[in-house]
Amino acid sequence: MNDNYINVVLADDDEDDRLFFTEAFEELKINTRVSTFNDGVFLMDYFNSKDAILPEVLFLDLNMPRKSGLDCLKELRANQKFKDIAIAIYSTSSSEEDVENTFVLGANIYIKKPSDFKSLKKVLSDVVTLNWQYHTNGLNKDNFLLRL
Repeated sequence: MNDNYINVVLADDDEDDRLFFTEAFEELKINTRVSTFNDGVFLMDYFNSKDAILPEVLFLDLNMPRKSGLDCLKELRANQKFKDIAIAIYSTSSSEEDVENTFVLGANIYIKKPSDFKSLKKVLSDVVTLNWQYHTNGLNKDNFLLRL
């Protein structure tokens, strides 16, 4: 982990969502470095490259073309190299099945995409300032879904 900033990555195929996400972090008073990827293939290609800088927190959209967020989650959790990345599922879906599947597959938290910019800033601030070691030690399904 870098002491000067929190390295954050978003993988999302929606260009507007990537823009709002980046703008929200620019307005927050948290020192972050944000990188975005427009699908799971580009994300995993980058993560598997030798000069990849792994994030402290990965926001992963579930519904992406080519390689879904669920496929990325499975791949990440199957590889020890990525064990220290906190993975936040970041999706428009709040189906019980999606929440259950991502919980079982090892995501750290599930966030339904907020509908307004103020809520987006609040949820992003909450997620990057969480003490992930504490949060994942007591992980259960009740604290897995972040409700606004």
